Amino acid sequence: MFAFDKIAERRIQEAVDRGEFNDLPGRGKPLQIEDDSGIPEDLRMAYKILKNADCLPPELQLKKEIRQMEDLLDDIPDEKERYKLIKKINYRIMKLNMMGRKSPLLEETEIYYHKVADKLAGK
Repeated sequence: MFAFDKIAERRIQEAVDRGEFNDLPGRGKPLQIEDDSGIPEDLRMAYKILKNADCLPPELQLKKEIRQMEDLLDDIPDEKERYKLIKKINYRIMKLNMMGRKSPLLEETEIYYHKVADKLAGK
């Protein structure tokens, strides 16, 4: 195997000397290396396929929905509608916390209506 490595290195160096790598796309930019060390080895290929198909795991999809709904809260002038949206957000947060296998310290916290109402009212 050592001889094969030497041959490969020599051929790469010869190509560099001839300038064959000068016009490669992304030259001079950092590599985009994905850290998949937190994913079990037997699931890495499946996760990569899902990622390439723009599919999110259910937990991340739920987090995305929660963040989008929280962004909508600022634009709702009606207090009753805001309250309904907060209830929906809290339901999704509860659902997210139930599906996770993580420490309770890392769980999402629910939105408390009175605190939000006071903050929006400028109190």
